[in-house]
Amino acid sequence: MRNLHLRRAARTSALGAVALIASLSLTACQGDDEAASGGSASAPAGSSSPPPAESSGASADKSSAAPSTDQGKNSSAPDSGSGSGSGSGDDASTAEPQDVDDAVVLACTGTNTKLTMTEVQRPVNHMLLTMTNTGSKACNAYSYPYLRFGDAQSVPKTFDDSKPQAVATINPGESVYTGVMTSAADGSGTNGYSTKDLTVSFQNRDGNSDGTGSAVKVPLAKSVFVDSSLSVTYWQTSMDDALTY
Repeated sequence: MRNLHLRRAARTSALGAVALIASLSLTACQGDDEAASGGSASAPAGSSSPPPAESSGASADKSSAAPSTDQGKNSSAPDSGSGSGSGSGDDASTAEPQDVDDAVVLACTGTNTKLTMTEVQRPVNHMLLTMTNTGSKACNAYSYPYLRFGDAQSVPKTFDDSKPQAVATINPGESVYTGVMTSAADGSGTNGYSTKDLTVSFQNRDGNSDGTGSAVKVPLAKSVFVDSSLSVTYWQTSMDDALTY
């Protein structure tokens, strides 16, 4: 009986130990489940929190970038306008006003030129009238000079073929020339006479001597014989051209 009682007591103790272990195991499992449940519950909260932060950050970046781009565009436009405006201003500021007097070329007269008459070997019975610009500005030698030998009452004839295509303009120090045939080489001229007196008048752009001043007396080295064949060329820029006729 005693042995039976001991076996029952041992079984009861063993069952109690098993029950205690089972209870502890259940408690541990519940704790793990709660821990796992709590961890999984907090994870969504953590994962749901960052997206708004990223969205907010992206919005902030876009909003801050947009003004920067607009400012860059707006700032470049004024710079471009300013550049073209400045260029135009510089051109206008450096341009010098044109002097009206510079565009006007005066007629050659006795006040701005010097005249000389020389005898030439060829052609025969020819002389060369040279006009040199002694002024400070260019002048125009219009048409041909009016020559008067002695007491002549009319101006000489002209060689029409010698008329140039343009008016001869001479700068200061330069010269133009007129060829003068004093008499006919074959003696066909009439009313011949000799003289040492020569005066020269000038023409204006209208083909007369108005406003060109007084006639200029040109000294001659010796007496010159002239007759009705007396003729002159238009003003030429070349000495050879003047002596061609």
